[in-house]
Amino acid sequence: MRVRFQEFDPHSFSFEKDPVLVLEEFWTPKDLVFFQEAMQRSKWTALRKIPALSRFFPKCGNWGQAEIALAEAEAFGSRIAMPCIYKYIDSFPNIKRRHLAFSYYSYAAGDCLSMHTDLETTYSADRQPLPAIRRLALTTYLHSEWHPDWGGELIIYEPRGGQQGKQTFEITHCLAPQPGALVLFTVPRHHRVCRVDRLAGSHKRLSISGWFMTED
Repeated sequence: MRVRFQEFDPHSFSFEKDPVLVLEEFWTPKDLVFFQEAMQRSKWTALRKIPALSRFFPKCGNWGQAEIALAEAEAFGSRIAMPCIYKYIDSFPNIKRRHLAFSYYSYAAGDCLSMHTDLETTYSADRQPLPAIRRLALTTYLHSEWHPDWGGELIIYEPRGGQQGKQTFEITHCLAPQPGALVLFTVPRHHRVCRVDRLAGSHKRLSISGWFMTED
């Protein structure tokens, strides 16, 4: 489903019926400035400085990752606390704990993210299986301007049966990083981020991304 946030009913929406949700105009221009200023104050780590991630995502440029400070995390958490999210998370059996994990991301020209499902554990910080299971992925775009020529689209795939047992994939969603939009989708789901084009110049694809998780 793709809908403007003001027209969205978070009580009736179901991720079981529609596993990909795109909320346009989720953030106001004032909200974007709030997060952009916070991102400028953040301490960034480049992909090449994160060995587990850089091994798992080779040739994906050198995008940056940063922690979200407490004040911004609280503001973010209060806005995304929608009934449809927690209804879906609570639908899983034998839940002992619930977890959130979100970070800032910055993609410049040349940066991308190769296809994955979000179930992979090889790029966790300690290279050990994560105790929490990722159930719902979120990404939301915090830049104020983005043009179609600049790339950076989120591509979501559906696996299909192929010849001789080789799996093929069909594109189900091609989502431009629209300023202020929020995207949610169930995990596992094959997806990738297209490379940001040099036509973007000094503009960066700014986002918060992460997961809602459960621990059995």
